[in-house]
Amino acid sequence: MNGITDLLEALMIICFGLSWPISIRKSWFARTAKGKSVFFEVFIVIGYIFGIIRKFILINQAESAASLGFLFYFALAFYFINVIEITIDILLWVRNTRLDKAAERASKKAVKQ
Repeated sequence: MNGITDLLEALMIICFGLSWPISIRKSWFARTAKGKSVFFEVFIVIGYIFGIIRKFILINQAESAASLGFLFYFALAFYFINVIEITIDILLWVRNTRLDKAAERASKKAVKQ
């Protein structure tokens, strides 16, 4: 049964891992933070951190590290990859927020003239 649950977890975390580059690309080219929720992304990061902690607890409880299997460690690697990807997207949100504020200031300045 552990093999099936590890497979399902790995597939889930891989799907999320493949989705984040799409969000990163959109953030990069959109150059706006409008429509983006940084709080949503922060809570997802927190969830991934809980998942990573769970993995390390399971490693500590295992009879041997090898007994957990390839999929277990594969999923763990994707947890870290996902945290990195979300962090990049959050940093892009910060950049885009600054760009939005600069555009707003420029727009107000243009209206005054």
